[in-house]
Amino acid sequence: MLRPVEPYAVYIMGNAHGTTFYIGITGNLHQRIWQHKTGHYGGFTHKYNCHHLLYFETYTDVKQAIAREKNLKNWRRDWKINLVKQKNPELRDLAAGWYAKN
Repeated sequence: MLRPVEPYAVYIMGNAHGTTFYIGITGNLHQRIWQHKTGHYGGFTHKYNCHHLLYFETYTDVKQAIAREKNLKNWRRDWKINLVKQKNPELRDLAAGWYAKN
């Protein structure tokens, strides 16, 4: 039996202070956020402690998702903050509670 294809997601990760942002795209948001939170791949989000999921949008078409990611990466910082605050005014970690505590 084939597993259903998950929608693509464009997401914004940030640090606890909301001063540093990372924009990415994934076909499995739950797994990718876990990788960011655990530092699985190292890189930017690990180095700058961007472990909070602040915003995401889902798409069924990968080309649309890629175009949106590229568009957001070219936005000014204040535009990104305003976008996040429209849906997440308190800059909460939207993935808080997604994973069982060990």
